[in-house]
Amino acid sequence: MKVGLGITSSFCTLKQVINNIKQLTEKGYDVYPVVSENIVKYDTRFGKSKDFIQAVEYLTGRKVIKDIVGAETFGPSNPMDIMVVLPATGDFLGKMANGITDNPVNLAVKATLRNQKPVVIALSTNDGLGLSGENIMKLYNNKLVYFVPFGQDNYKTKPNSLIAHYDLLIPTMEKAIENIQIQPVLKEYQKVKK
Repeated sequence: MKVGLGITSSFCTLKQVINNIKQLTEKGYDVYPVVSENIVKYDTRFGKSKDFIQAVEYLTGRKVIKDIVGAETFGPSNPMDIMVVLPATGDFLGKMANGITDNPVNLAVKATLRNQKPVVIALSTNDGLGLSGENIMKLYNNKLVYFVPFGQDNYKTKPNSLIAHYDLLIPTMEKAIENIQIQPVLKEYQKVKK
């Protein structure tokens, strides 16, 4: 199965993204990585951009698509069977929910939806229960969009933050291919000490 993998700039989750890519390739999925411009531009305390991109290319055996021209190929010329956005930031959610495709990841998602193929979203946003909540609900109501189950990652210090259960990515994809949203979507993420 051809899997488009959109990676946006929730830098604190990129180590988990690498683990998910390993799982996908070990299961035999053919992964086509697409990254946002911020992944290419910024080194952070979580790692260097160059190192992350090299790791993704090594694991997938493909060059990372870094621009809109490359992402356009996800349309009729090189359609994916499914598109995954891992992690999906508030910025991605806002743009996608409002039809804005001014970056490679959003354009790859739009192309996949145009081809009537499923899109799986794995949230990672500090504002999921704030301004991004409306955008999550808009996307949730799209018949081709499926969410990896998610919950609050730390309701005490980040009361609006939502994050996907990355360990449920593959089961979510398997259901999405059947046009089924895995349940429950809202799932306790972790217990926070009092």
